[in-house]
Amino acid sequence: MTVLILTSEEDVTADMVVVHLHALGAPVVRLDPADLTSGVALSGEYVHGAFRGHLSSAGRLVSLDGLRSVWMRRPGAAATRAAAPSPWLTEESEQALYGMLRGAQVRWMNHPDAARRARHKPWQLRLAQRSGLPVPATLITTFPQAAREFAERYPDLVVKPVSGVHPQDPPQAVPTSRVAPDADFAAVAYGPTLLQRRIAKRADVRLTAVGSALLAARKPTAPDADPDQVDVRFAPSSGPWQPAEVPPRIADAVRAYLTEAELAYGAFDFAEDADGTWWFLECNQSGQFGFVEVDTGQPIARAIAEWLSRPTSDELPQPVNRTGTRLP
Repeated sequence: MTVLILTSEEDVTADMVVVHLHALGAPVVRLDPADLTSGVALSGEYVHGAFRGHLSSAGRLVSLDGLRSVWMRRPGAAATRAAAPSPWLTEESEQALYGMLRGAQVRWMNHPDAARRARHKPWQLRLAQRSGLPVPATLITTFPQAAREFAERYPDLVVKPVSGVHPQDPPQAVPTSRVAPDADFAAVAYGPTLLQRRIAKRADVRLTAVGSALLAARKPTAPDADPDQVDVRFAPSSGPWQPAEVPPRIADAVRAYLTEAELAYGAFDFAEDADGTWWFLECNQSGQFGFVEVDTGQPIARAIAEWLSRPTSDELPQPVNRTGTRLP
């Protein structure tokens, strides 16, 4: 049975998992939906109450009945590298590819419907609350007066995009920024704005969930760090990520989140305050993990490969403890 990986050719993080899949003896087909009709081909036949489907990429032909799992890592939009790309061709190609795959008996990391829903930050925040994760006071609004009143209640705020990235080509991450004390919020009327109470953090935490395995890493905030540098992605490095224990309450809440979200993989970001509380910031359903594994040595890529290579949905990776060490 074959593992299908949907991602771009430049995705070196996926290469880390492929190495482990090969070591496990699991056949792998990797393709980017962007290459459909130009290097990638598909076919599906619905005859006499039965379905037969095939995918072809780089000279490899795989039957959809022969797929064990699908890893939707970071696929491109379908057919965008075709000889004559168009929005119509992209829609047709996505309907064909994902429509066929949805009908196959495969395990998903993550299912496209769950992945699309999980991208919505307002939905994430409410699910985190229901799951028992601490969530900083947050407002999403187009009412300037509501923003002003929120700022009066929480004078130290950050602003971040609701969607996460700016839709330019290539997409560019928009940093979380601290709100100036004299902000008047008039511009809020021109687009939904996400305001959130700033957590005076002593560390950033990245928790990578793979099935039932939770692997957390922590990066302490430098004592002399600029309080205006609130986004760890853009702040000067304060040293490597280090393995961290997951508090039992957080572990239970994260697993509840994953269950309701129907996710097999999630990269959770937290801000740890001076009291040791982990405040939920977001969950990226296809978040990067390579930088954490390089710094900590945690077996994230191996855990993903083991999950993908399992023959049934009720078999999970060999358990790991909360620092990522394999249990006997």
